[in-house]
Amino acid sequence: MIDFATLEKGMDIGSTTIRVNRADLVRYAGASGDFNPIHWNERFATEVGLPGVIAHGMFTMGSAVQLVSNWVGNPGAVIDYQTRFTKPVPVADPAGSNPSDHEGTAVEISGAIGALDEEARTARVDLTVTLEGTKVLVKAQALVQF
Repeated sequence: MIDFATLEKGMDIGSTTIRVNRADLVRYAGASGDFNPIHWNERFATEVGLPGVIAHGMFTMGSAVQLVSNWVGNPGAVIDYQTRFTKPVPVADPAGSNPSDHEGTAVEISGAIGALDEEARTARVDLTVTLEGTKVLVKAQALVQF
């Protein structure tokens, strides 16, 4: 259990790498009901100007906040979470010739305390979510209640 009194602005909460593959997108589409072809049909995705099949934005957003849930130890403590989507997360066809395509697209996530409110006993965690060094989410901020 994290002691609110020990938190400091700028404190690192950790980092992780998530790997997103086409099977993840299929499962997410089934759970969310979002069957937009940009998330499963390579031809369609490229015809509309995308680099290929892309991950659902909400899938990326939800995967990123898992770092905060794991850090605080209670997903219910995350009382607010917001972000802006800036870049798509292309997910390569596992049948491609690149062996890393089979492992999935690597999305890097790190978090740090951005602000503390002692009266409300909340911490704002600022997330950095990148793909190959480029931010795919900006202003990704989770508010944690202690």
